[in-house]
Amino acid sequence: MTSPAHTWTLTDGHAGNVRQATALARALGLPTRDWVLQARAPWKQLAPRLLPGSEHAFGPGFNAALAQPPALAIGCGRQAALATRLLRTGSARAIQILDPRISTLHWDLVIAPSHDRLRGPNVLPLLGSLNPVDEAWLADARHRFSHLGRLPGPRTALLVGGPSAHLRLGVPDIDTILATLDAAVRNEGGTVMVSASRRTQAELVARLRRHYADGPHLLWCEERDGVNPYPGLLAWAERIVCTADSVNMLSEACATDAPVFVHAPQRASGRLQRFLTALAERGRIHALADGLAPFPVTPLRETARIAEQVRQRLAIG
Repeated sequence: MTSPAHTWTLTDGHAGNVRQATALARALGLPTRDWVLQARAPWKQLAPRLLPGSEHAFGPGFNAALAQPPALAIGCGRQAALATRLLRTGSARAIQILDPRISTLHWDLVIAPSHDRLRGPNVLPLLGSLNPVDEAWLADARHRFSHLGRLPGPRTALLVGGPSAHLRLGVPDIDTILATLDAAVRNEGGTVMVSASRRTQAELVARLRRHYADGPHLLWCEERDGVNPYPGLLAWAERIVCTADSVNMLSEACATDAPVFVHAPQRASGRLQRFLTALAERGRIHALADGLAPFPVTPLRETARIAEQVRQRLAIG
């Protein structure tokens, strides 16, 4: 099952889905072929349900590839769930990441965050999301972004997301975060290293740019700012401040060995609130409103744990 070209990752190309699928393949040590698939109507709307002619859902290239399926298929997201189902009808073992919203028994294994409350004999729950952040990844990031290590400490990474279904994020939130960090810099010195995301609203980006226009701090908001230093921020930060809106962002921050401080976690709702509560109960995050005092950290490395369970369940060696 570990020979070249016999493991495929399948996603819709969304960054979060690609990151989870490739992180699992990397943790398993499997060379892969990476597919980015876009289903056509009517399969796009009804995925992952099988319909007559579903083998044509992703176009002629994937349809032809079905004749020689891989030993292992790793999919992430609802569109990929249709592809992994199709591959399992051949000889492939199929792993689906995230709740497929139909019976999990259509796959060999389903990996889903605990806050989704998905249960089943073949379900592997995890806290947060799969990601590539481990000691080797951090070491590589420190090497690639070595200039960040020369910034004055303490170095504080500020990771800014955007509004989501379970949390609103606006300019007043950014102002509160910036006021807290300004006070810390006045008292301690150091550098703030800011990274926005694709979901960060234009008004929030504008606020960040105005605030850090003339200072010595680092700011990355979009491609015109150059190479995204996000991996370097995680690797070189002595503490991390996050908005509370993104499970993926929080999972990656918590996979480092830096204390993580979250702005207004109590305002989150639903699945996101359950995730934040679990992190707080584990002692992995503190609320930003309680201050920036350091605290002992055990990195959240769920990807390695899940990969080991996959090896045991599917006899990958």
